[in-house]
This record gives sequence, structure tokens and C-alpha cells, in this order.
Amino acid sequence: MIVGIFFGTAIGVVLGLTGAGGGILAVPALVLGLGFSMTEATPVALMAVGCAAMLGAIDGLRKGLVRYKAALLMAALGALFSPLGVRIAHQVSERWLMTLFSAVMLIVAWRMANQANSHQQPNASPEYLEKNCMLNPATGKLRWNLKCCTTLATIGTVSGMFTGMLGVGGGFLIVPACRQFSNVSMHGIVATSLMVIALISGSAVAGALLHGVRIPLIGWTFIGAALIGMLLGRLAAPTLPARILQIGFASIATVVALILIGKTYFNGML
Repeated sequence: MIVGIFFGTAIGVVLGLTGAGGGILAVPALVLGLGFSMTEATPVALMAVGCAAMLGAIDGLRKGLVRYKAALLMAALGALFSPLGVRIAHQVSERWLMTLFSAVMLIVAWRMANQANSHQQPNASPEYLEKNCMLNPATGKLRWNLKCCTTLATIGTVSGMFTGMLGVGGGFLIVPACRQFSNVSMHGIVATSLMVIALISGSAVAGALLHGVRIPLIGWTFIGAALIGMLLGRLAAPTLPARILQIGFASIATVVALILIGKTYFNGML
């Protein structure tokens, strides 16, 4: 029980601070720390991350940070393609899923660290860099054109696929992608990511529950602790530089990916 509270709180804090990482770390925490199988961990991770992200999204909406139109577009595509990811997950072996998960974590960790080190001002992308989705300086809102819509739709589609396949909220792709393809501030990206995660995870959880998935008591403990962690993370987020948060997440994701690879291929030696 104590282990579940610890891991759940930690996942909520990470998600609240970065808008990513909660889902990508929740599954390893459940598998490595609480003895869940990959299949058992998926609905618990989705519900924990989805509920915690909803709290964070509400906080972001209250502060006017959420790009809600972009979030709704990405979430709609994500929810549409999430069932396809679930179907794919049931057609392949757990070893293959764990390998894919680890590979994705390493790639994302590298991207997050690279982005953190590439900007002198981590809370805002340089205005002189033309990106797919740009803010209108006069209104502070996104310029909605074909390039921006296509970019956001692609991010949502890919995030939804991985949500279904790996039981993650999608923020681990949304945050680096939005940093890469938009000039929205880091605080705005985090808040928008939390809204997308909440919406996509919610649809995936509803589907799992309708198919008879049951969550054990330790799973509910983990979920409750994640909510507390989210509140703590959102309180601490304004006091920490975005660059530090990105590098910290990249480091954690790398360590967990390596542990998962070891567990998958060298289980008898661990």
C-alpha cells in the first residue's frame, strides 16, 4: 500500500510539473514497483494519469494557459485512433510492447534534453523562428491555417495510437512535438497537454471498463495518490525553470527505459 502511494504521488508530481511523463512512467512503476503485468497496468495507468491530468487542466483553464481549440482537435483524433492502438496491442507479444515502449522512452528523452539545451529562454520559443503553429502577436492566439491544423491533427493521431498501445496519456509526445512545431510558451504547452491527456485517457478508460476491466484496491490507491501528486506538482511548477524540468524528465525516462530493457531481456539476471 505504501509503495503504491509513493509511486502514485511521484507520477502525479511529474505530470503536474512537465505535462508529460506521468503516463510513460506510470506503467513502469506499476510493472516494476507493484508487480502488475503490462496488460494489467494499462487501465490503472490510464485512469491515474487521466484523473490527475483533469485536475491540472482545470488549473490551466483557470489561469488562461490552455489552448483549448488545439487541445480539442488533438484529443478528438487521439480518441479516434486509441482503439486501433488497443487492438494492435492485443495482437503482439508483451516483449515486443516492452521493447517498443523502451525505445520510445529513449527517443523522447533525447528529444526533451536536446530541446532543453537548444533554447536560451526555455519558457518561450524564439519569435524569429517560423514554425508550423505560430501565435498571432496582436491577439495572442494561434494562427489557424492548413499547416497548423495538419500538424496538430498528426500529433493527436500518433498520441492516441500510443495511448491505446502502451497505456500512456500521450503527453510524452505532445509536449516535445508542440515545443518543436509551435512557439507557444512552455507553461501553455504543459497546460494544453494536460487537457489532451485527460480527454484521451478518459475515452480509453471508458472503453476498457465497458469491456469488463476491473481495477484492484492497490490500483485505486495508486490513482488517489496520483491526484495528490498532481496538486503538489502544479503548486511547484511556477517556481521551477522549464529547462530543469525537461532535463529532469529526460534523465528519469532514460533510467526507466534501461531498467525495462533489462527486465525484458535479462530477467533472470536481475
